[in-house]
Amino acid sequence: MTSLTDEFVETDVGRLHVLRRGTGPVTILWHSLFLDSRSWVPLIGALAELVPDRTVIAVDGPSHGRSEPLNRDFTFDECARAAADVLDRIGVDEPVDWVGNAWGGHVGIVLAAGQPQRIRTLTTIGTPVHGTEARFRVTKGWPLVALYRLFGPIKLVCDPLSEALLGPDGSAEVMDAFREADRLGMYHAVRSMMLKRPGLHDRLPQIAAPTLMLAAHDDDEGWPPDQARAACAAMRDARVGVVRGGGRVAPLLVDAQTVARTLVDFWASASPDAPRH
Repeated sequence: MTSLTDEFVETDVGRLHVLRRGTGPVTILWHSLFLDSRSWVPLIGALAELVPDRTVIAVDGPSHGRSEPLNRDFTFDECARAAADVLDRIGVDEPVDWVGNAWGGHVGIVLAAGQPQRIRTLTTIGTPVHGTEARFRVTKGWPLVALYRLFGPIKLVCDPLSEALLGPDGSAEVMDAFREADRLGMYHAVRSMMLKRPGLHDRLPQIAAPTLMLAAHDDDEGWPPDQARAACAAMRDARVGVVRGGGRVAPLLVDAQTVARTLVDFWASASPDAPRH
């Protein structure tokens, strides 16, 4: 396997850390809120076995992983523009296969709707398209964020977060990304991307790229398959895939091989000429 290389790219939402492996057609990975590119490790390994002649680029979002903390609130549109900046500044001028987990799926939806020339295919994993509901903000979101702001990544914060993201498949190593994050930067990221998350239903009909929405069949509260099917019905060329896992990130940990095979088949089917592996 080609070794991973590190790059840092200046954007309007701070200096973003980028991991790159391989050569060939480009796949962009953007992780879930709270975590970082470490959550992609099982999938990167599975893809390398199936499609070794492919470039995989994993981006750490603002205030996550090794990217620069951003000490202000920001928007999904800013994240999408930052993603385009990353592509430009690392020399990717071809349409890419975007794979986003939760937050990364939201960024991909916005980018695909606003800059369609950037996206060959769009895959979202555990990405609800409805906005954050007022009841959740009041009963769970704001209390959790307030606890984090005051006391940091304590057990009362990490346990419910791990359950929502990973279900019973929690991984201490994956959650380390949250525990190690800059507290003020993460606070602004969570305010911006979770508490203020807008609905994206109006963006879906604007997406021309073939789209795959992966949903975990045990993620009843977050993004179950029936909601993904309803979202796909509003799009030009979209389909649903069901994978194992009990949270938004869990499929990457417990079903990476299935996710990888599904992606490879989807990428091949999206080409009108020949499989693009």
